[in-house]
Amino acid sequence: MVGFLQRFLGTALLSTLIYVSKKFFPELAAGFEDPRVCLHVGDAVEFLRNVPEGKYDAIIVDSSDPVGPAQELVEKPFFDTLARALRPGGVLCNMAESMWLHTHLIDDMISICREIFKGSVHYAWASVPTYPSGVIGFLICSTEGPAVDFLNPINPIEKLEGAHQHKRELRYYNSEMHKAAFSLPSFLKREVRLLCD
Repeated sequence: MVGFLQRFLGTALLSTLIYVSKKFFPELAAGFEDPRVCLHVGDAVEFLRNVPEGKYDAIIVDSSDPVGPAQELVEKPFFDTLARALRPGGVLCNMAESMWLHTHLIDDMISICREIFKGSVHYAWASVPTYPSGVIGFLICSTEGPAVDFLNPINPIEKLEGAHQHKRELRYYNSEMHKAAFSLPSFLKREVRLLCD
């Protein structure tokens, strides 16, 4: 786990997810044994509703598709809950659908986040072959405070001490891929006008 990380709180709806990760993907699940990791099993939304305001520096949401009960994960009350849990200047990285399939949802989510997060709001994407269309998007937002330059990391991976000394070097991520994630195709800019503001 990254050296500058002091504490990581993860939530999983079912303990089965953790068990399966440890059993079938032990190399990927090694982080569960890190003493800085604390796991909460249960509804993450309910958990965040009950944390003190401004508790977290960053929140990363890896959610299911917004269908059925998960529909709330693309609605304003959910993003209000996330923003309340972040400290001033805190950062959110939230799954935000595929630009090839769900531009209407991306448009809605950006509109909501621009209303709630008074710092920066950006859409980025990455190639993930297991997702429909082969890509998935992310909303990267910051709460009120100085604008955050998400395109240029403060600590580029290539300059982090020990980043390349782990068992396996990163196969995909580097500074160039980071910047490329924010490059948006013309059709997306036309269909989601808020991306051009």
